[in-house]
Amino acid sequence: MTASLGLGTYRVRAAEQAARTACADGLVWIDTAPNYGDAHRLLGPVIADHPRAMVATKTGFFTKAEGEAAVTAGLLTPQQVAAGHSLRPAFTRWQTERSLSVLGRADLVFVHNPEHSQLDRAELHEQLRDVFAVLEEFATGGRIGGYGVATWSGFHHGTFAVPELLGLAKEAAGSGEHHLRAIQQPVSLVMIRPITLALDGRGALVQARAAGLLTFGSSPLHGGELATLATPELAEFIRRGAAPAAASLLAAASCPSLDVVLLSASTAQHWNAAKDAIASPLDPGQLRKVTDVLAQG
Repeated sequence: MTASLGLGTYRVRAAEQAARTACADGLVWIDTAPNYGDAHRLLGPVIADHPRAMVATKTGFFTKAEGEAAVTAGLLTPQQVAAGHSLRPAFTRWQTERSLSVLGRADLVFVHNPEHSQLDRAELHEQLRDVFAVLEEFATGGRIGGYGVATWSGFHHGTFAVPELLGLAKEAAGSGEHHLRAIQQPVSLVMIRPITLALDGRGALVQARAAGLLTFGSSPLHGGELATLATPELAEFIRRGAAPAAASLLAAASCPSLDVVLLSASTAQHWNAAKDAIASPLDPGQLRKVTDVLAQG
């Protein structure tokens, strides 16, 4: 089974039109964040026009303007703003309120790259629990659908694991009835470890799926680099006749235990080509051959 295609809006040009193209498919995830700038700011009208679209935003990183507003509000010091990232609970609450005001709603709020805080493991887990507690307030009040963790390297480096996040969510909620709903991590032919682990029935994606969490794969083309990094020979090996970008996306979307693959597609042509590319997934045996070839390289 292939993952469904979702729209990632990081560095997407003409984000409003891109989102309208994606939302025309109905039940689709739109992923954004306050530090995505115009993409985040322009999505509100699209979301209002498409009630079936599902919206994920984030908390943690912020733009220069939002950082200055946080200083004015007394939530961050200029020194803290210089870091460009904060998981202070009061800031989380304030930033989430702002996102809801801009977007209109949020089905998920991801804690954005918590490993960026560079705390030691115990301190980071404590901070995550406190941030989860804030997001639990939003969820129990019906203001967001739930929350998750979007990480670039947290699972890879063992900064946290899915069972630990579930434990922190239970502590934050004060019971087993928590609102941790999803994880997000990069899945690609460059960031291939999630694929190899999932093929072996291991890793964060498998653990999350077993716990009933949604799983999102970000950066399937590694910021667009795989369009040139993947050779025509590799693309042909993955899927006969496929271009490197299409083959790379297909491999990521075929990862076991992955629910949604997020692609930054700026045009309708790009979006429709991506849908076609993943319409017929690789079977696990073929995907394993691909990972074996890359391991030998």
